[in-house]
This record gives sequence, C-alpha cells and structure tokens, in this order.
Amino acid sequence: MPIAGKATLTQYIIEERRRHPGATGALNAVITDVSLACKAISRKVAHGALADMLGSASSRNVQGEEQKTLDVLSNDMFLRTNEWGGHVAGMVSEEMEAPYVPPQQSPRGKYLLLFDPLDGSSNIDVNVAVGSIFSILRAPTTERDARPEDFLQPGTQQVGAGYAIYGPSTMLVLTLGNGTHAFTLDPQLGEWVLSHPNLRIPARTSEFAINASNSRFWEPAVKRYVDECLAGREGARGIDFNMRWIASLVAETHRILMRGGVFMYPRDSKEAGRAGRLRLLYEACPISFLIEQAGGMASTGRRRLMTVEPEAIHQRIGLVFGSSDEVARVEAYHAEAPQDTYQAPLFGKRGLFATAA
Repeated sequence: MPIAGKATLTQYIIEERRRHPGATGALNAVITDVSLACKAISRKVAHGALADMLGSASSRNVQGEEQKTLDVLSNDMFLRTNEWGGHVAGMVSEEMEAPYVPPQQSPRGKYLLLFDPLDGSSNIDVNVAVGSIFSILRAPTTERDARPEDFLQPGTQQVGAGYAIYGPSTMLVLTLGNGTHAFTLDPQLGEWVLSHPNLRIPARTSEFAINASNSRFWEPAVKRYVDECLAGREGARGIDFNMRWIASLVAETHRILMRGGVFMYPRDSKEAGRAGRLRLLYEACPISFLIEQAGGMASTGRRRLMTVEPEAIHQRIGLVFGSSDEVARVEAYHAEAPQDTYQAPLFGKRGLFATAA
C-alpha cells in the first residue's frame, strides 16, 4: 500500500509491467530479488565492526584486487537471492572470473544479471558511502545455461539497470528505460518508497570530479578541460568550478543525479594496454543507462559509451558522464587535433599538477 501518498517499488514495477501487456512478470521478479539482496547488504554494512564485517577477506578477485569481507559476503547475497527463482539464465560479477549459472535443480530464466556487489569497498573501513551496481540483459536463448558470449551485449541492449547506495539512508536508484527513479528504504517497514521520481541532471554545471593524482597520465584533452575548470572565473570558462572526489562510483553518480556535475575516470597512460579503469559491463553500462535516462550524457570521452561492443566480460573502459554540456565539451576536445601538443596555459611546467623541469 502507498506510504504517505508515495508509491512503493512493488507498485512502481507493477505499473511498468501494465505498460507492456505481453510482459510475463519475470523482469519484476529479478528486480525484486535484487532489491532483497540490497536490503541484506545494507544491514550488514550498517553493522560494520559490530558484526566483524570490516577488513580484508585475505583473497583477491579476478582483477587481482584485494577483496574485503563485505565484497565476498555481498557477492554471495546477490547469487543466493537470484539463483533459485527461475528468472535468470546466468550471472556475472566483479568478484568471479567466470559467469555463474544457477544450480541444476533451478529452472533457467530469460534474463542475465551483471553486478558489482559492493562498489567502493575500499571506503568501508572509514565509513564512507558504498553501494551495489547492477545491469539486466535479455538472455539470447532461454531455458539453458548462459554462455560467456551471451553477456557481451552493448549497453543499448539493457532492459534495466540501477544501484543501491548505503549511506545515511539506503536508496535504490532504478531505470527500466522510462526515466530514472530513486527509492528510499523505510527501515521500519522494510519497503522501498519512491522518494525521487524522474530525476533530471541539469545540462550545465560548475562541479567536476576526477582523481587528480593521475594527472601526469592524462591525455591532452582531459588536461585541457581540467585546467580550464581550475582557472575559474579568470580563465577561458569565466566561472569558478568546485572539484570533488569520493573514490566510490555509486556515491559520485548519486551526487550528480541529485544536483548535477560531471565525473571523469578517463583512459590514461598509467597502465599500458588498458582502455580505462572501470568495468564496462557491470559498472560503466548500467551507470550510463541511468545517466542518459536522467537527461545526462555518458561517454568514453570520444563516443557514446552505451554503443561500445564488449569484447570480454571483465573489459575495462574510460568513462565521462554527467551534465550534457560538459561531457560534450570533453568529447569536442578529444576530437580536436593535434592531440599531443597541448600545453597547459594556466600552469605550464610549474603548475599544480605538473612537476618542474
């Protein structure tokens, strides 16, 4: 039933199903199962050290990154809540090298679920907001185990995407291709309540987020953009910018959805052969879907991210997203030639992010 005149997540997804008379309800079930996993993870995150949830799990994931105790636990919660219902044919996670298929006794469904079970887990021990990210695709062939190549679909093929953020309040932000909507968890009733319908990102902003410690590895277009922002009112842009960096993709996305801004984790030269740092399928694609549905843009820096054809399950990529005017500016700077001759007019070799010769 409605809470204080607001719809619940259950009501919202039922109404969305009614917009598609041929729908079977399987997608609703996947979203419900994902929301249940997020509730369970939220509870574990909230207990923190009181339940021995902090610290390392003494293991590493497929990318070679140290796993936190909550990384492993959150991954297991996503698997357990989604493996038995017969709605998914397989799942992909940041924490697992190969796709996961449901146990043999469980039926195979028509959807694929891809997720980062606990984004920003390096912030757990210092009590900074973290979250879970998920993407839902249609299985190319139903009623059989998903194969690795089944997951290699561009972001434009997503039927749903979202994230949960575990902060001062727990929220679930969701898109099914009909806008981006935020639900707040009512801890007394255990219900997700539609608190922020139809989120919209303003086209213009004066706030950007980037990890400045990587500035020496940035491409010229990114250096130019950041220098112009830092030059402020006296520079080419004529306005003062604020810079933010939380080191949690979910938290950065949430701030931009709520008040605008631009986030940049671009391709750089720090690690040769890598096209970026974020994972394409279960980080960049779902975030891009949410951002576009809220009126923003999401790009590799050069092109629309959701049109990229995946080549590997754990493929990495650069990502720039947020207020459309700023993302378009970054793309324009990349398109200008030559790309290897930009000299920072603001700082030169003695700048804030440059080392003196």
